[in-house]
Amino acid sequence: MVTALPRTGRRAVQAAIAALVALGLGLWWLLSTGGTPAPGGRVTLATGVPTGVYARYGELLKQDLAHDLPDVDLRLARTEGSIDNLRQLVAGRAEYSIATADAVATYKIRGEPGADRLRACARLYDDYMQLVVPKDSAVRSTKDLRRLRVGVGTDGSGVQLITRRLLEAAGLDFARDIEPVRVGIDRMPQLLEQHKLDAFFWSGGLPTTAVQHLTQRFPVRLVQLGDLSEALHRQGERTRYYRAAVMPADAYPRAQGGQAVKTIAVANLLVTTDRQDAALTEGITRTVIDSRDWIGRQVHAAQKVDLRTAVFTDPLELHTGARRYYVSQKP
Repeated sequence: MVTALPRTGRRAVQAAIAALVALGLGLWWLLSTGGTPAPGGRVTLATGVPTGVYARYGELLKQDLAHDLPDVDLRLARTEGSIDNLRQLVAGRAEYSIATADAVATYKIRGEPGADRLRACARLYDDYMQLVVPKDSAVRSTKDLRRLRVGVGTDGSGVQLITRRLLEAAGLDFARDIEPVRVGIDRMPQLLEQHKLDAFFWSGGLPTTAVQHLTQRFPVRLVQLGDLSEALHRQGERTRYYRAAVMPADAYPRAQGGQAVKTIAVANLLVTTDRQDAALTEGITRTVIDSRDWIGRQVHAAQKVDLRTAVFTDPLELHTGARRYYVSQKP
């Protein structure tokens, strides 16, 4: 006959089990890092606007880090995007951030404060530039945006940075030839539905939830950007981080009519500074790579995170902690 433990006894057993689990995680970390204590404390990751891929990726990464680094309290900071993320990073308001490679390069070329301290943890996934218009719009290329109301992203966002360069490649002046509406993906779809915008640009992983939801309730179409690739690269060093790409036909089925769409893509990087702890950065980098399949089931773009390509973080060198992780993975 089995006698049930008193409630106080059960609590004691549960507490003992929890302590053993915590001890086990601590021992695992000590063994896997050569005796370095497990990192802990409050850490902030700068992401992006609430309905963008950056924010969703950050939410899922936070869940995985809670398991892998239980002593780390990861906080997510909603921001305007890549340039804003870098400014928060060097100002000490965030310890890690996500930013596009072209935004990082621009930040360095301009000699912005703290640019020399930026380091990379990993190359993540690519952002795809998306030009969205109502389905019955006459716009067939970027050149057709002249005199129209165009959502261009908020100031400090990576999307506005690319938009300016695409307009230049199309022979349009950002300030004079269009009516730029400086809002983010959290507002652009609604403004398009309300006929307060004629088009909007967005740069994000595929599919971006806000765009996907828009296609399900309002007839829209994606405009090709492939004809700007050559002119874009003629702008010099600042545009070498863009590549010609194709959005597959199933990215936004209702907006593409079964057709792939030519566009421009740019890599995202997980960025930190040389001030960050090596053990913490190594642990975060490990989780980023190990969580690819789980996060990828919910954020399709994350499926592109790969150990073989993660080290290609131009224009930044790897943080010492991230480099230590990659070296440990070599056979």
